[in-house]
Amino acid sequence: MSRLRTCSIALVAGAVVLGLAPSARAERREVSQPVVSTVAAVDATSDAPQLRRKGRWMVDQYGRVVIVHGFNLVWKKAPYAPPETAAGFTAADAQWLKDHGFNGVRLGTMWAGITPDQAGIGDETYRDRWQRVMDLLADQGIWMQLDAHQDQWHETYGGEGVPDWAMIRPAPFNLLPPVNLPFPLGYWTPEVSTVFDRFWANKDGLLDGWVDAWKVAAGWWQDQPYLMGYDLMNEPWMGLEWSNCLKAGCHASYTKELQPAFEKATTAIRALDSQNIVWWEPQQLAAGQKAPTYLEPMAGERRLGLSWHNYCQDVFLESQGIPGGKVENCWKFSRDREQNAVAQARKIRAVPMMSEWGATDNVRAVEIDAAVADEHLMSWLHWAYKRWEDPTTADDAQGMFTDDADLTSVKTEKLLKLVRTYAQAVAGTPTKMSFDAVTGDFLLRYRPDPTITQPTEVFVSPLHYANGYEVVVDGGTAVQQPGQMVEVAPTGTGPVTVRIADAG
Repeated sequence: MSRLRTCSIALVAGAVVLGLAPSARAERREVSQPVVSTVAAVDATSDAPQLRRKGRWMVDQYGRVVIVHGFNLVWKKAPYAPPETAAGFTAADAQWLKDHGFNGVRLGTMWAGITPDQAGIGDETYRDRWQRVMDLLADQGIWMQLDAHQDQWHETYGGEGVPDWAMIRPAPFNLLPPVNLPFPLGYWTPEVSTVFDRFWANKDGLLDGWVDAWKVAAGWWQDQPYLMGYDLMNEPWMGLEWSNCLKAGCHASYTKELQPAFEKATTAIRALDSQNIVWWEPQQLAAGQKAPTYLEPMAGERRLGLSWHNYCQDVFLESQGIPGGKVENCWKFSRDREQNAVAQARKIRAVPMMSEWGATDNVRAVEIDAAVADEHLMSWLHWAYKRWEDPTTADDAQGMFTDDADLTSVKTEKLLKLVRTYAQAVAGTPTKMSFDAVTGDFLLRYRPDPTITQPTEVFVSPLHYANGYEVVVDGGTAVQQPGQMVEVAPTGTGPVTVRIADAG
């Protein structure tokens, strides 16, 4: 097989080698000078692009398997949506995400913002605040998961998420000032746990109010281009029985509280939106413990997603200065959580996505979790894009920038682990994907689907190929496209293998 290092495409016996000339190379460290990209046009005859579930995968309007790499965008202070400022979110941010290959986000569309004054009555001003952001993201072809984010219920307890009218302090705790502890310790107080137990029991109609907020959100955004569905609740807290969740997983809490609530909200959404994915989350402590999860299938429902979180305890211990943390232990932990998520998603007929992970500047931890996600062909949304004065975090090292208002202040070493060469859309079934964040070596294998006419699309990192890159395809051909994208098409019905490496 010959290897060419030119700007042309060479077809050799069912394989292709693509080499980029020096003028097209992106220097490894020039992260503040992103490569300008273009957005592929959407077929004018197709409906608005949205992701659907097909087996364990998300698929686009062409039937291609979509793998998402991106960030959480959650503004946790009133008005619960980022402003149109450099420190908030503007067109420059959407372009930055696109240029660096991030094709997905999780947006903190909070209950507190959707129905701030009364159950079931939506605030159009809040809708407009997020619509501005959604339009910018859709213009760049970035997929969006809508997240009813909450941490420690409400500002009363040092958190956020629910509207003021849903903040009802239970007796006898209301006889004294509330206990306000740092995240996540605030969850463990008897009062906050009692508040959650009352919510799951629909005391004061609060669970109904949460369901009504989702009905409003689905009414607003069911036709939103680049939507990938509704994440019903961030990190559900199971109340006073939380200690039972640490290892055994609190099976009874799933059966009696979480499952009925999720089914109720899903049914309400389905009355308005029969197509978009509804994402369920396991109880909160499953994110940092090797605990089983007990979600069950919902009768007649086949468009679910499992929105799961991955936070290795060793990294948390290290961030808090507590002895005993060893980041290399995260290989084993992350593989356990990935395997649990795949099995749980299969059980409930859902597509899994690692919708939170990272939350650290520990570059080795980021490298491990990203590599393990590739092993499991898992989509992910890193925590977080910007720090945004996050009031509920156990680690101050949040965000990609030392200054939220300055995109050139990006944390370079972390960026080099998160910007990856990866398949964004696969015209068939992916079976293996890997990327070496040091060398840039990339491998993709997939079984092509002959019914899909659109190409497989591989984003090539602009940060890892100091000498340009070459592409070798077995069983197919490749064409370079603008915006660091390589399109691959099969030449037969057999498996296709794509390799990308530094041309040096």
